[in-house]
Amino acid sequence: MQATVKTYDATTRSGSVYLDNGTELPFGTAAFDAGPLRLLRSGQRVNIVMSGDQITYVTLSTFPVPSSD
Repeated sequence: MQATVKTYDATTRSGSVYLDNGTELPFGTAAFDAGPLRLLRSGQRVNIVMSGDQITYVTLSTFPVPSSD
């Protein structure tokens, strides 16, 4: 699923994204650390993986997300 970065705190490695429908969702340190990124900027497009209503993985929209195999 794609989203747009709203906020990112480099100290805590957490932030929030906007889904394409305008819903804002937070992501925690674990979701950021699960991916290959070192930082994010507001307005960047990202791919996210959800488990229930929680973001579990964040990466740039040009990077693949882990498979569910």
